[in-house]
Amino acid sequence: METLIWIGAAISVAGLCGLVYCILRVLKAKKTAADDDALRAAVAKVVPINLAALFLSVIGLMMVILGIFLG
Repeated sequence: METLIWIGAAISVAGLCGLVYCILRVLKAKKTAADDDALRAAVAKVVPINLAALFLSVIGLMMVILGIFLG
């Protein structure tokens, strides 16, 4: 079960990297957006990536917890 814990941790870290990417992309869009509509369009493009990153983080943490309980 130790491998399940490490795989889950790696998936969680990948999800965290995705979240950091989303944060940086929105901050860049805030600085360069000319108007409110451009900012909304940029944020709308980031939302699916953000949700996927959150999903990865949650699945990874579930795998870690499952590995701890079964191990």
